[in-house]
Amino acid sequence: MNRDDWLWRALLEGTEVGVAALDTELRFVWVNPSLARTNGLPAADHVGLTIAQSVPGVDVDHGMLRAVLADGRPRVLRSSGQTRADSPHRKRYWQGGCHRLETADGRVAGVGLVILEVSEDRESQRELERARERLLLLDAANVRIGSTLEMDRTCQELADLLVEVISDVATVAVLDDGTRAGHRPPPPDTVRLRRAAIAARPALRDRAEDFGVQGEYVEYGPGTAIPDCLESGRPVRRDVPHGAGLGLSAPLAERAAAYRAAGLHSVLVVPLTARGDRLGTVTLVRAEDSPGFGSEDIAVTQTLADRAAISLDNARRYSREHGIAVELQRALLAAPGTPHPGLDVATRYLPAGATDLVGGDWYDALALPGGVTLLAMGDVMGHGVDAAVEMSHYRSMLRAVAGEGDAPDRILRRMDALLAAAGAQRPATCLLGLADPARGGCWFASAGHLPPAVVTPAGRIGLLPVPPGPPLGADLRGEYETVYVPWRAGETLLLYTDGLVERRTEDIDRSLARLAGLTLPHATGPLDALLARIVHRLAPAATEDDVALLAARACP
Repeated sequence: MNRDDWLWRALLEGTEVGVAALDTELRFVWVNPSLARTNGLPAADHVGLTIAQSVPGVDVDHGMLRAVLADGRPRVLRSSGQTRADSPHRKRYWQGGCHRLETADGRVAGVGLVILEVSEDRESQRELERARERLLLLDAANVRIGSTLEMDRTCQELADLLVEVISDVATVAVLDDGTRAGHRPPPPDTVRLRRAAIAARPALRDRAEDFGVQGEYVEYGPGTAIPDCLESGRPVRRDVPHGAGLGLSAPLAERAAAYRAAGLHSVLVVPLTARGDRLGTVTLVRAEDSPGFGSEDIAVTQTLADRAAISLDNARRYSREHGIAVELQRALLAAPGTPHPGLDVATRYLPAGATDLVGGDWYDALALPGGVTLLAMGDVMGHGVDAAVEMSHYRSMLRAVAGEGDAPDRILRRMDALLAAAGAQRPATCLLGLADPARGGCWFASAGHLPPAVVTPAGRIGLLPVPPGPPLGADLRGEYETVYVPWRAGETLLLYTDGLVERRTEDIDRSLARLAGLTLPHATGPLDALLARIVHRLAPAATEDDVALLAARACP
């Protein structure tokens, strides 16, 4: 090319399109000012360098350039990346053409490049695609979120959708101080939430419990992401380090190692707010090789959370009647009696279905002389208010009879005699245990109830061999037998009603085998969390019967 020719010089050096000539070794021979500005390198400094040497952050198909040299056929060139020059674009894109350069006598001299930056066009196209995706997501949310007026079901629908489109793990937690469930109020400056739903992509589904268990109560102190999100009303995004600081991000310090093993690296917390009320939070987690959360992820998640929050608020208002009925059940149950200081006790109750919101399941824990605590679990036949009232009679009678300090079989025998004399209208099963943490043992007797279980520190569950006598109040003559069971340090005693395991379509032995086959992670953690895991693993979404559980563990 004759550089002195003013016409060609003005054309090539004045255009905003990048123009360059490469030799047969694909090294720069000449670039125009526009390409030099794009690359952030003076034109003269390009000469003799390859593309990779001059702009190492740009992805170029060198194989295609060599093909142009070989066959002389022009091709469309596309590339992307970052050059040495500053740019407002996170990633830049170029498009143009390349052709073979030949001398007048037909000798191959190199390759000519003509390229134009199309970054703004690409971003506009992506924005249109994102807008279309948001519309599709909103359409999906309208169909899939809020299909019922059950809060936990709505939370699960939101978590499932988020895992499909944006997150590796998603949990939804609602504000609940737990006092209605028998928990003490949270400490000052602490936020307590109930984890209402959790979902994970298939690769992490087996480890989903490492990120939380549905139904458990979790407390967050000042400075952590969830209280910050609730206080500000804005999303909070945090990159989680893989070092020692990860424990500070875990609501339970014991899960820090599991978080590291899962490769957690990015967390996004979005508030759930409807009609001016704070309802809870949505927490998204990305792990392993997934990219960190960006501004677009925040916008999409907030949109879906706002949509779900309206459905949650509707469900909350509708479920107040359900809450009143459950409160009636808990009022009849009242809080379990106070065990001895050496014993940690936790309880849980779930009503059956959405119609019979009260029933006959009951539990109790009474401190007796000699450092022994009486543990009781009972189930009165039937549902509804009549069963709940009868349950209250059984419970009151047990407290009166047990105060004399008899063995469990004698307590059952006296109760059965009193019920026969009074003409009890509804029979009941009952399991009694005298727990003695100081001596490391427990004495059990059963009136037709399912056997107790023990959870080892490793999380394995074993059923205890307690022979069942006749149910109470059934006017059946039979004997009750007290059996002794060793109770080792760290083990948890578990009493439950049949609603936890029994299914109408299967034999009870198979149902009990399902319970005995469980292995529970974090079995040495808080008893409330342990009960939540058991319910999550065993109890169906719509229970066929009431479910009551009582867990007891000797304090260290």
